[in-house]
Amino acid sequence: MDDEWHRVPERDRVRGGGRALALLVAALLAVAAFLGFRGELPGWPANGPDTAGSAISEPVAPLDPVAVAHFVEPALVNISTSSPPFGLGASGSGIVLTADGQVLTSHHVVKGAEAVTVTDVGNGLEYDATVLGYDSGADIALLELGNAVDLVIANVGSSSELRMRDQVLAIGNAGGNGGTPTAITGSITNLDSTIVALNSADLSRKALSNMLEVAAPVSSGQSGGALADRNGAVVGVITAASGEPAREVDSQANGYAVPIDTAMRVVRQIRSGTPTDTVHIGPTATLGIIISNAEPAGTGARVDVATYGMPAYTAGIVAGDVITAIDGRAITTAQSLRAALNTRRPNDPVGLAVTGADRVQRTVPVVLTVGPPN
Repeated sequence: MDDEWHRVPERDRVRGGGRALALLVAALLAVAAFLGFRGELPGWPANGPDTAGSAISEPVAPLDPVAVAHFVEPALVNISTSSPPFGLGASGSGIVLTADGQVLTSHHVVKGAEAVTVTDVGNGLEYDATVLGYDSGADIALLELGNAVDLVIANVGSSSELRMRDQVLAIGNAGGNGGTPTAITGSITNLDSTIVALNSADLSRKALSNMLEVAAPVSSGQSGGALADRNGAVVGVITAASGEPAREVDSQANGYAVPIDTAMRVVRQIRSGTPTDTVHIGPTATLGIIISNAEPAGTGARVDVATYGMPAYTAGIVAGDVITAIDGRAITTAQSLRAALNTRRPNDPVGLAVTGADRVQRTVPVVLTVGPPN
């Protein structure tokens, strides 16, 4: 199966919808800003600074999709994952950052994955991959390929100078079928979009801000792939597609990408080895629970499900319990519990302050276990 985000039509936003194992995206807000970068292919003119008001300006060469795709393709990978309990998974793309196998991709491509397999487009070889870290809020993950050497690396640019209407190429594993990546030309139509994603697999919603919007029909499997400029420099990580064309025949097909500057900030944090409330490093630690915000608001994280055999269940935590602190750190929402766990590692002991349905408070010692990269 492949994994992609789609824009939710306005008429469907309240009642929900979408297809299984797909992410549906709604573009809520777009504010013009100036972001971007120029990489450079030999002999090709890069976009210069804004020439408004100048008497003479050099014409900008149009993007050559064949040349740019030829330059970028060898530095891409195709990704496939499998997830428990039924082995279902997702397919996506990735961008090679180092010759020894560090690969940049979208977090939602590897979310919940028990196993990640990567095929390098440049050499055709298949590798087992480990998730080094991720920022689920930014939808960015960093992988490491086992026993990889001499991989072709991407020309990573910057997104600080992108301009509206700049031509770009979205290139990745369209349809999740592997093989040669699919390249689609488009132009930048927004430099600071905010989108909301609904994951119809687990019904989770996520807001992503500061996204690049591209007038191009990005398709499933291209998530984690490269948004490249006319010079072959990677200026974004493809993240989302617009809604299903059959349902929105009167709408412009768009793609969305995380600016490469944002993505590389996450990469540098992961490489530093220091976790934060948003950036998780190494194997994921889990309690084995599904949570929501407790009522009244701000009073903790409510346990909706405690999975059999997992640490919370074994420690006696049940559905309806409310977690109000972890190791003395106050927990006011489900997100604050996720943030607190983000800095923990498997096998870490933690102390949970829990309020039961009978309003009785208790302290519960729990040892975290390893979970999928959620």
